[in-house]
Amino acid sequence: MKKEEIMFRELTDWANSKEVIRTIILTSSRANPNAYKDVFTDFDIELFVSDLQPFLTSDRWLDNFGTMITTIPLRPVENDGWITRLVLFEDGTKIDFQIYTSESLKELSNNQQLPVKYDNGYKVLLDKDNLTKDIKSPSYTAFVTTKPTEEEFCELINDFWWDTTYVAKSLWRDELYFVKFMLDNVIRFNYLQKVIEWYIGVQNDWNVNPNKCGRWFKRYLDKETWQELESTYAGANIEDNWNALFRTADLFNRLSVKIGKDLGYDYPIELENKIREYLLKTRNLDKNATAFH
Repeated sequence: MKKEEIMFRELTDWANSKEVIRTIILTSSRANPNAYKDVFTDFDIELFVSDLQPFLTSDRWLDNFGTMITTIPLRPVENDGWITRLVLFEDGTKIDFQIYTSESLKELSNNQQLPVKYDNGYKVLLDKDNLTKDIKSPSYTAFVTTKPTEEEFCELINDFWWDTTYVAKSLWRDELYFVKFMLDNVIRFNYLQKVIEWYIGVQNDWNVNPNKCGRWFKRYLDKETWQELESTYAGANIEDNWNALFRTADLFNRLSVKIGKDLGYDYPIELENKIREYLLKTRNLDKNATAFH
């Protein structure tokens, strides 16, 4: 992975030698002073050019930054006036190029409010035409966890407990694949993740960004909570997944009750108790049962 100073120098030297390239803007983690960065952090680069055609014709320009392993998409295609080239190089450097016409940069300068990706952080690496001078400064708060309303809080809890019933039915039916979809996808990322984000927000005065899909949860959670979260994972064994379901429910309950107390929202404990009764009854139901007794 190239160091920032080397990458930026290569980019600007290359761009200065090409008339078609007018502006370079760095976005995402490397442009945000509050973000965590490491050897695998991507370079998110936006190129603003006078003509998109050269970038549609060939990818040879990417050779300026190293030997490529692959790109996404495989071939450059224009989508609504821009081109995406996500590139992985043999030295481990990963650059996400977004290529636009300079006209779109003029529109950005006229915006009264920064788009989210720029408000999260940007850095101008090159501006041949002085088109970025009027772009507003970033607040670096675009993805900070926000406090839920009471309605959002209650809806999420209701949805969580509703979907646990699908896990229970599929465990009883020995439908592991669907169990994993519901427990490790829908429930984990739609409900548990959001509650963990709120829990972190409560503890940090709603002033942190734990990143997408829980990437930075371990940085913010106390040891006990992290270990409890680890215990919600299971392999292929059906009984282990039953245990994971109830551990997930226990963690969800503990964090949600704490959030509700801090925000002054009522936690629907009666709903939880009824659903837990249903889950336990399903778990203990005979495999040849023809009625839900």
